[in-house]
Amino acid sequence: MTDNKRKVMQQTGEVPAVSSAFKELESHYSTPFFWGAPRGDALMALLRHMYTDEQAELIRHLKPWIPRRAGWLAKKSGMPIESVNAILKELAHEKYLIASYGEGDKEWFAIMPIVPGTFESVLIRKSADSVTPWHKRFAELYEDLVDSGYVAEYTKRPIDAVRYLPVGEVIQNEPSAWPSDRLESILERYKDFAIGVCQCRLSKQLTGEGCGRMLETCTVMGSVAPMLVEQGRLKQASMKDVLDMKAAAEKEGLATWMINEESGKFATASCSCCGCCCGALSTVTKFNSPGFISKPHFMPQNDKATCTACGKCEAACPMKAFVVLGEGKQRSVLHKPERCIGCGLCAVACPKKSLVMKPVPDYRKPPAGWSTYLLRYSPNYFRNVLRIKASRR
Repeated sequence: MTDNKRKVMQQTGEVPAVSSAFKELESHYSTPFFWGAPRGDALMALLRHMYTDEQAELIRHLKPWIPRRAGWLAKKSGMPIESVNAILKELAHEKYLIASYGEGDKEWFAIMPIVPGTFESVLIRKSADSVTPWHKRFAELYEDLVDSGYVAEYTKRPIDAVRYLPVGEVIQNEPSAWPSDRLESILERYKDFAIGVCQCRLSKQLTGEGCGRMLETCTVMGSVAPMLVEQGRLKQASMKDVLDMKAAAEKEGLATWMINEESGKFATASCSCCGCCCGALSTVTKFNSPGFISKPHFMPQNDKATCTACGKCEAACPMKAFVVLGEGKQRSVLHKPERCIGCGLCAVACPKKSLVMKPVPDYRKPPAGWSTYLLRYSPNYFRNVLRIKASRR
């Protein structure tokens, strides 16, 4: 069945029956060990948009975490190798719905989790000008799916996948700051950089819920950057370009995150986030599950003697970690540390300089490498997964 015919049937209420191929795909994409979404209409609608019936018949054979080659898929599906190659080319190199590794006969293909994975791969691009109606519909269906909050369920026990950096203005002269707190020190570990649009803000923009802040803030560093530039998906950048962009993002009230791994030996990524659109921050702002984000090294301390409770900190905070209480002379500022990411945007916004960023005494340094990260957080990851698996029985 073609996509146009399915669309007509959906508009007239004649929704086609779910095929065994899509049921199998639903099983793959809902697996908790694959950060899977719960089964249901929202997941199925997204899968039916991602794949045609013919594509689903092929991709059903790609199980989570197991890459396969085109020849194997041809034998398994019974499709001619020419058809298999055509489908894989569209899905891996045009729509970027599946991952690929290698070239020619030695190229491997694999499905990715919806998020993190498919969502970012589909929407990462140099500018918003290249999106099509297909991308717009993908964003709408994706937002319907994640609005359930299922992603936050995977962070009930902390996994600290990302950390937020203090903005440059508050950290540049801070003697207690570490290299892991300073963007420039982190970037110096890499030689290749690329910049594209923030997938979260682009998705919200496509669904009519964008906040209007700058889009080109997604940064890739390391060996993957040249590949994405060559594919035409990101713009090549220098370290100075990244620093200038991040400074402009901070002026728009955006906070910078980094992957929470310190070796500098692997490709990594960063973006600049707003509390209204960002998927990472929404685990806190919408779903009160902060375990995806590492606890901050610095937190604001308020000098009540000089604070006028003007509300600038409340307006600047992307996390709603500040609340102004009371009226008139009874006005005061309440800080909620459980919501704070330590970005320092509040301190920059404070006209009286009443807010000062101070180091947290029991702060835990970022993992020195991926092996350290896995040793530290794998137990929590598996506990989260097993709890979700049990709850879905």
